[in-house]
Amino acid sequence: MNTAEPLPLYSIDSAPKERIRFAIVLLPNFTLTAFSGFVDMLRLSADEGDYSKPVRCSWSVVGDTLAPVRASCGIQITPWQTFAEAEPFDYLVVVGGLLHSGPQANEETLQFIRGAARTNATLVGICTGVFALMRAGVLEDHRICVSWFHYWDFVERFPAVNADALVADRLFVIDRRRITCSGGRASIDVAAAILLRHFEHATVQKALRILLVGEMQKGNAPQPHPPGLAPATHPKVKRAILVMEQHVGRTLPLEELACKLDLSPRQLERLFKAETGRSPQAFAKQVRLRTAAWLLTSSDRTVADIASSCGFSDASHLGREFRKQFGVPPVAFREQRAGTPDAGAAALDETFPGRVDVY
Repeated sequence: MNTAEPLPLYSIDSAPKERIRFAIVLLPNFTLTAFSGFVDMLRLSADEGDYSKPVRCSWSVVGDTLAPVRASCGIQITPWQTFAEAEPFDYLVVVGGLLHSGPQANEETLQFIRGAARTNATLVGICTGVFALMRAGVLEDHRICVSWFHYWDFVERFPAVNADALVADRLFVIDRRRITCSGGRASIDVAAAILLRHFEHATVQKALRILLVGEMQKGNAPQPHPPGLAPATHPKVKRAILVMEQHVGRTLPLEELACKLDLSPRQLERLFKAETGRSPQAFAKQVRLRTAAWLLTSSDRTVADIASSCGFSDASHLGREFRKQFGVPPVAFREQRAGTPDAGAAALDETFPGRVDVY
């Protein structure tokens, strides 16, 4: 596999001779945060003062038609230009979102991505936009960053992908002229990293301060995710734990979990005992309890709501299991740790000393 290479770096003492041009493709049910965070970094870095003029860089939303594209939150964005009308660009940014709510990138979009790959443009996949880049066949021999939440979806849809090339523990990956980003707030960070290749640091830092972000996170910063999990070196066990996290709202039967991993239930049980010392069912319960502990200390949701979200039949069921694990009922746990940073994670360290996040 080729090693990642940096994009061309301009001198911080010189302004770019031409504007850096971005074309942005929004996929159906795209995540608004990922789009707005990225484009606001462009807007705030493009000009001085509060004018937001596209002086240093320009951006345009393009689509196969001018029909509005609906975000996952319901807001609709109308493309400014069709693919046929799109002006030349330096970066093509594909923003995705929900995977299971209707059609994704159509064939016209995939053809547009392939055409961009044949130019000198850099392709950027944000959130599940990376799925579209993969479907277009433009990520071969590149490292690929995906959100921990969509890791298994990616593996399931693209089983031939090299597991060593898939990165689910970083915010974003820059590999030559392919940039992939986990999404969410990380879209701000990846935009900042791109702009720092062309503009002086003060220009980008100004934009980050206006967005109340402060310092950007580097690509190798870890993706934030619910409480960490015990070490698991076997790839099948790692994937099983990711499936558990993605289905934290219900108890997956052992047979269904094993089927997703192309294993027999007996093989899966043997692997789990060897790697974690616990059965898959016991480990899944720990995942659900850990997530409940995290939600109790990081949100104002009711115990009943958390119980439902974490796969327990009701608040009483969660209370019984929670007391067994942590020695106190959920309400007392929340009160004891109110205002304590990372209280949920700290509780897990006390209960499972020496744990390490899986990834």
